[in-house]
Amino acid sequence: MDYNLCDINTVKSILSRHGFNFSKALGQNFLINEEVCPEMARLLEADGDTGVIEIGPGVGVLTKELCKTAKRVVAIELDKRLYPVLEETLGDYGNFELVEGDALELDLNSIIAEKLSDCKSIKVCANLPYYITSPVIIKLLSEVKGLDEIEVMVQREAAQRLCAELGTRQTGAVSVAVRYYGEAQVLFDVGRNSFMPSPKVDSAVIKITIHKEPKYDINDEKEFFRFVKGAFMQRRKTLLNSLSSSLGIEKKTVLNALIEEHIAINIRAENLKMEDFVNLYNKLYN
Repeated sequence: MDYNLCDINTVKSILSRHGFNFSKALGQNFLINEEVCPEMARLLEADGDTGVIEIGPGVGVLTKELCKTAKRVVAIELDKRLYPVLEETLGDYGNFELVEGDALELDLNSIIAEKLSDCKSIKVCANLPYYITSPVIIKLLSEVKGLDEIEVMVQREAAQRLCAELGTRQTGAVSVAVRYYGEAQVLFDVGRNSFMPSPKVDSAVIKITIHKEPKYDINDEKEFFRFVKGAFMQRRKTLLNSLSSSLGIEKKTVLNALIEEHIAINIRAENLKMEDFVNLYNKLYN
């Protein structure tokens, strides 16, 4: 049956039929704005050669739009109570498959190899629960091979941080990680009234286009991001003091590295460009 999954009464009826109640712990806020999901699907530009991974499909409102254009849609859902709901709302789509489990724990590379191997392009599209936004995005960027693009809806504040231009006040460790792996942009805003139940904050849809090849010469990515995290550990302190206290590097060593890389000794981490992070890391760790 072709349900209107943006209609409040329809969604309530389906959920009631399956005895479903919203879980605050899982950050469940279902979209009821009928313009948002078609626009997300349009901007994803999935076609007959595209495999899409969705994380947290909810009742399937975005999934349904993705199934209309993509070759295959694999949705990962943690909440077992939603499995019969999705079976009802998406049963008519032969290119849809549900994977049960936690996206943060599942082997996404194996899922892609098993279920999307015949797709020329692999993209992620999701309305992410706020509480797992950064961990999911970092996992997708650092662990999953062959992804072309990530398009997700997140809390607006998180969107600004994820897409921040390095060297600005909104920059954080996650901003550096995103820029290391790809190019990010905010596509459009989504007001809080677009959801049921309505959250206390607004959202935004962002897109991360992933580099085809590594752009920076780093010998140990895990160590590099530990270095970046240490740089931002004490944001109000200078980079010199933050690196020294957070990572246990002698202040004189950091000072000499800053001078050799022509970086101001009183600079804060938020003022560095990507090349500064890379060069300073290589100077300190190689």
